[in-house]
Amino acid sequence: MTDALHTPGPGNSPTQVAAQASAGPAAATQPRDTLLELSDLHVFYGNIEALKGISLNVGRGEVVTLIGSNGAGKSTTLRAISGTHKPRSGTVRLAGNEIQDLPAHEIVALGIAHSPEGRKVFSRMSVYENLQMGAFSRKGERIDADIERVYDLFPRLKERRSQKAGTLSGGEQQMLAMGRALMAQPSILLLDEPSMGLSPILTEQIFAIISSINEQGTTVLLVEQNALMALNAAHRGYVIQTGKIILADTAANLASNEQVRQAYLGEI
Repeated sequence: MTDALHTPGPGNSPTQVAAQASAGPAAATQPRDTLLELSDLHVFYGNIEALKGISLNVGRGEVVTLIGSNGAGKSTTLRAISGTHKPRSGTVRLAGNEIQDLPAHEIVALGIAHSPEGRKVFSRMSVYENLQMGAFSRKGERIDADIERVYDLFPRLKERRSQKAGTLSGGEQQMLAMGRALMAQPSILLLDEPSMGLSPILTEQIFAIISSINEQGTTVLLVEQNALMALNAAHRGYVIQTGKIILADTAANLASNEQVRQAYLGEI
């Protein structure tokens, strides 16, 4: 997996990589086997431009994280990929094929699953029924083995499989949202703020599961407010600020970058 990463050479300081990123971040960290690619993406909410021509890429088998402050455009990026908010211009490519004009349910069927911010489980349905809903695009397929796989990843869900989702704790609902997304058998999993509202212990558990999911072959694009945890889990990362990618590098280089440490890792 590491050999697919572009690690800046000795002549490329984090500042130089930042300059490359503003000119074209995909060139700064280009994986050999690109699964997902965003090019010059512009997204609006009414007259407000939320994404101002962002470009990024995710290689097959990677964990890539997108970090930034609240309102920077992180969640909007995931919505634009999954088809729940259409870009005004630019392209989203999955395995080389443009998907930005497709409806969300077709994008899911192609292999992109989105675990949204705030979990958004079906509160009146049981845990088991929520997982069944995650496989809605797989009509006629047997899904029992995949439900068991989710239960192996999240044993607590198995214990509560008959319980209404709305009565679960916040951590359990997050596990359910991730498990439901995995039921689509995605080639890439979009995770939006998986640690939001969770205790430090539960956050560690969630990130351990993210690593396990990736080790089992699922590519992950992660949006996460806890930048330190995100960079520890990721191979590469992008920093987004007011709708623009301002920095792109390996996760290790971003974690040691002074600008990132001061702005997002709580250091002064």
